[in-house]
Amino acid sequence: YRLQNEFTVMVGLLPSDPYTKGLFAQGGYAFHFNDYFGIQARGAYSISLPTSLRQQLERDFTILPTAFQRVLFFVGGDLMFRPLYGKLSVINKTVIHGEIHLLGGGSAFAFTDGLTPSLRPAVDIGGGGRLYLGKNASLRLDVVNHIVLAAPGSMTGITNVLAISFGLAVNFGGTE
Repeated sequence: YRLQNEFTVMVGLLPSDPYTKGLFAQGGYAFHFNDYFGIQARGAYSISLPTSLRQQLERDFTILPTAFQRVLFFVGGDLMFRPLYGKLSVINKTVIHGEIHLLGGGSAFAFTDGLTPSLRPAVDIGGGGRLYLGKNASLRLDVVNHIVLAAPGSMTGITNVLAISFGLAVNFGGTE
């Protein structure tokens, strides 16, 4: 299956922060130059849920909720390399098409501690895969590590934000 103009709608999880877990909704567009390379743009809005560790720190040590940073949203773009494409036979009756891809690029993350929002750049590296539902639709799973750099003049250092997303991708303009 050939891809050209791909639109994605995904939901995901930001599991790496021990104090706050993020749930996000993400939309994106990718243009595929050929069978191997593409470029994508994406944006996501996140809601944060406090963990039991955070609740215990706030309760037992009277730490203010503003001491914890949380992700508000992130936007970015990636180069996509798709080195593996395959077909699987299910009980010798149905053929499933799929691929594995690698991602690398950059993002901007908006963090807040409840008082002051800050925008920080990030370097992205990750990968994922897709299972085709047909020639124009597929289910896609991406796992991306965002290496968020320190904000200028900030005492906060480099942070890793892992994003796991799953959703539907729709393709227009591809040929067989």
